[in-house]
Amino acid sequence: MIRFVKIALLVFTSLTCITCSDNDDEVELSDGNYLIFGHFYGHCFGDECIETFKLTSSDLFEDSLDDYAHESYSFNKLGVEKFNKSKHLLSFIPPELLVEKKDFIGCPDCADQGGIYIEYKNGDSIQAWKIDQNKSQIPNYLHAFIDEVNKTISIINN
Repeated sequence: MIRFVKIALLVFTSLTCITCSDNDDEVELSDGNYLIFGHFYGHCFGDECIETFKLTSSDLFEDSLDDYAHESYSFNKLGVEKFNKSKHLLSFIPPELLVEKKDFIGCPDCADQGGIYIEYKNGDSIQAWKIDQNKSQIPNYLHAFIDEVNKTISIINN
């Protein structure tokens, strides 16, 4: 228990030092860091089957390659309106995710339910996860986060 508290405190302190802005209500990424987020569906047709975005401290980009494996990207800058509608997403990242050792959480898209892709660069550290969309297959701490990722993608696309 003490070890968990120490890890949680370390993660919280790190996030606070790296991501906070002058406005206590707003969370930002520091220069050079980013959050890549998106969803993917293998048995799907159309432009919305694979949606991947990159959020930096000042911009939002959309990937045009739609690589299911998330190994290759070609990011195009989106407008400030879409950046403003997505910049809050970093504040939804659960601290438990940042200490998660598994790259795959649940079985993303194994039963055509899709998956969420998250990649987070913080300093020299890059972490990436593929997360099941089926909430019964993932820890409770991820439920609100994947809901917010899906909601943000929907808002960006409208």
